[in-house]
Amino acid sequence: MKQPIRNIAILAHVDAGKTTLSERILFAAGEIHRPGRVEDGLATMDYMPEEKERGITIESGVAHFEWKNTWFNFIDTPGHVDFGAEVDMALTAVEGAVLVVSAASGVETQTLASFRKLRESRVRTILFVNKLDNPDYSLDETLINIEETLGVRPVLMSVPQFKNGKMCAMLDVLSQSRLVHSESGIEILDDGWESDAGATEERTLLKKYYDEAVEFASNFDDEILSLALENKPVPPKMLLRGLKALAASDEYVICYAGSALEGFGIRSLVTALSFFLPEVPTFDENELGQVVRLRHFRGVGEISLFRSHVDLLRRDWPAGFEFSRLKANMLLPVDEIRAGDIYAMVSPFETELGQVIYLNSELGIRNEELNAGRDAAGLMQSENAAGTSLRAEGEAIYNAVGTAAQNGNVAPSISENYLPLLQTRVECVRTEDYAHVERSLSVLARMDPSFRVQKDDGGFWYLHTVGEVQLDVLLARLKREFGCEVRAGSPEVRWQERLCREVGPVENTFQIGPHKMSISISASPLEGDAHDIRLSAEFMEKAPLEILAGVRSALLESTEVGVLGKGPLVGVRFEVHRFEWTEGALPPMIKKCCADAVAKLVKPADVQLYEPVMELSLECPVNFAGLVTGDIQARDGKVKEIEGDGKTHFLKADVPLRKIFGYATGVRSISKGTALYSMKLLGYRPATV
Repeated sequence: MKQPIRNIAILAHVDAGKTTLSERILFAAGEIHRPGRVEDGLATMDYMPEEKERGITIESGVAHFEWKNTWFNFIDTPGHVDFGAEVDMALTAVEGAVLVVSAASGVETQTLASFRKLRESRVRTILFVNKLDNPDYSLDETLINIEETLGVRPVLMSVPQFKNGKMCAMLDVLSQSRLVHSESGIEILDDGWESDAGATEERTLLKKYYDEAVEFASNFDDEILSLALENKPVPPKMLLRGLKALAASDEYVICYAGSALEGFGIRSLVTALSFFLPEVPTFDENELGQVVRLRHFRGVGEISLFRSHVDLLRRDWPAGFEFSRLKANMLLPVDEIRAGDIYAMVSPFETELGQVIYLNSELGIRNEELNAGRDAAGLMQSENAAGTSLRAEGEAIYNAVGTAAQNGNVAPSISENYLPLLQTRVECVRTEDYAHVERSLSVLARMDPSFRVQKDDGGFWYLHTVGEVQLDVLLARLKREFGCEVRAGSPEVRWQERLCREVGPVENTFQIGPHKMSISISASPLEGDAHDIRLSAEFMEKAPLEILAGVRSALLESTEVGVLGKGPLVGVRFEVHRFEWTEGALPPMIKKCCADAVAKLVKPADVQLYEPVMELSLECPVNFAGLVTGDIQARDGKVKEIEGDGKTHFLKADVPLRKIFGYATGVRSISKGTALYSMKLLGYRPATV
């Protein structure tokens, strides 16, 4: 019998204890000799120097461990909003997830965002209430907060025990047992507690939560319901069966509790992962597997994190492929791959995120065709740096690999969910490094779908990032992993431009030698807040592919730069009334003709600037509430929600992004390091500057 495989992700808001929990799980499974502390920069899962320095997860780290004859691939995802695309990519490769909720703060913005992602992705979820080693934090209040905020009923399956104000044991509801620490710090069964006359209160508490679990599970299992109605005991195996059905529902969620820092609640949680998560799906027998992540190692080059769809021994691997286990920043070779398992892969050709590699007698042909299709489509991209699509009226939209799909039926890519809010000019320190820097930036852009690069004819680039932290990390990686020395300017807010009115048509003619082309083009704003860049033209029905590629790429590049240079032009429909060209015209010539026409068509007076507005969620001790609120208002922020419990002050405010640069330093100074905050893009509004 094959060993079962489970792929799991761990998600949380920043500082909820996610990586500490990951370390404790690996320690409990025997994969590491001692759990590393994030605060000390010793966390196994945070292997990058930038992760150790900042104390946050940046790349989705992958670890492997075995528990109760089940093989786990464990993905620790980032909690910082700048790296949300990492979370999205991780969820494409897992069957289940642990969502960590801090008892200190309850459900926070990224907790809620992560839970919604898990529900949308149909990923089975188990909650872990963390930081209960502090007796001031209430498990009951956290459970109520979970139910009210997430809209699901948590079914508690482990309960912490305290002695003299310190956590000393865990009660496991399903097994009706008590867990304590061994001398090595690993949780073990307390065999003598049932005969302890002083354990009456603990046994009563266990019965209470066991009966609750039976009540909830009876909604999904008729046999459990029958026994419950007859007031007969429900055996643990039967209860487990009912809880498995409950875990698959949308109304309930299995919940465990404890302290990752102190190592309590870990054993029950990991056992639950082997009980409640679904099996890996059945894959197409013609597929070798799918690329779920791209990584780059200096001295090794690019590797792919790869989910295998087949069982293959080394001797049967396709030529040019190598598979390894990834442990921190080390590659450990393997002799076989198994369906559903995750490996580090080196392939004979360049891979793409989400790409399925096919296994047949001519391996690689379909993959090369995919790449060729993308190349043939040229710059017929589905999106520009603002996440907009170039759409031809009445015909197919083209997706990122150049494969046509019917209008309205294209699944949105991960990159479409993340709009770059900042742009930063970068140039080479040494001109001879230009080609190397350009290649390196291209690799980084392929590795992170939320990061874009815009090349300027002046010999520099604009880096488009979600936030400041992402930018700092990218620049550090550019130097450390690729050996690139660059000079970066200060980040600027990436605004949006929209047409105020219909413009054109205008005429433009371009000629080089015998080749001549002319175009007549007009533009009009799309209704509402649409971000599309659309193209309407009768000539497109008969035009060769290279003509279409030239026209489309010219429009995309023109809207990417914008008119005022502060951000992309969005929400525009271009109409080409006439386009004439001589035989043999090359795409660069066509692009030049169209780009010049757009420059003549849209003038600065024709556009309105829109600025990004962030929703700021913040909590701090009440004695700093006035200072923090005053600082937000000084930044043109509008406070829209205020709450508090007498100790902690909570608020939400809408703040222009341009006014919140360096906020981390400012709020840390005002609150003496006690404030916690998070931000998300609320939308764009007409600029007043």
